Amino acid sequence: MVAHWEKKRVLITVRTYPTPARKGIEVSCTGGVTDAGEWIRLFPVPYRFLEPDRRFKKYQWIDVDAIKAADDPRPESFKLNIETVRVGSKIPTTDRWRARKDVIFPLRRPSLCQIEKTRKEEGAPTLGIFKPAEIKQLRIEKTAQDWSSDQMAILSQQLLSFGPQPSQTLEKIPYDFRYEFRCDDTACRGHKIMCTDWEMGESYRRWAREYGDNWEAKFRLRYETEMISKNDTHFYVGTVHQHPGSWIIVGLFYPPKSDELDFFE
Repeated sequence: MVAHWEKKRVLITVRTYPTPARKGIEVSCTGGVTDAGEWIRLFPVPYRFLEPDRRFKKYQWIDVDAIKAADDPRPESFKLNIETVRVGSKIPTTDRWRARKDVIFPLRRPSLCQIEKTRKEEGAPTLGIFKPAEIKQLRIEKTAQDWSSDQMAILSQQLLSFGPQPSQTLEKIPYDFRYEFRCDDTACRGHKIMCTDWEMGESYRRWAREYGDNWEAKFRLRYETEMISKNDTHFYVGTVHQHPGSWIIVGLFYPPKSDELDFFE
């Protein structure tokens, strides 16, 4: 079947911290839910190179032309035409968590184990959202301080097809953040998977500048203590292109527990 460009209306729900990529200099995994209630993954999105009027935010609707990605077998993966992005309305701030749930929760599944079982049997989904039965801890693991020489070579290129060049080189986050958790599934043996959420990367950058060597206490309060005890935390997850059975957490959905709704009762 020959793919064709389609007009898509998408509520953006996830955006990961950018990484160097040969096709696009630096890109983020960007995804959301269409107005037809389906998952979609959009790429390449070199966010820092976009014109200001095309810089969409999370939980903002966009209209864009997209085509099924020829080099990515994941059914939700679409290549977008950046020039066609039109930024629309945001989910209203009044009762915003309930408004977001109205769009997202019809796609919610009981567990990562169940999502992966369905993927193995049916080939999809490769994107999903679920609530872990127990978040045990957030692991913070030190990695390389700087980009590799190959990564720096990619970042030093000029992306002439896009807008103004960023004033600063993409900052490397010298840590991996992994959540250790257990699914609400009797067969679950536990998981420990990386979280690449854009908000976590930005929080590290901001708090490392503000608190210096004491950044971790603030970071853990936000992304471990509060995510476990204060928020009704769900994980957005997606598979890795080159490793179909490997999942990463691509975003966090964290309404307050007082606003909890359980669609699986």
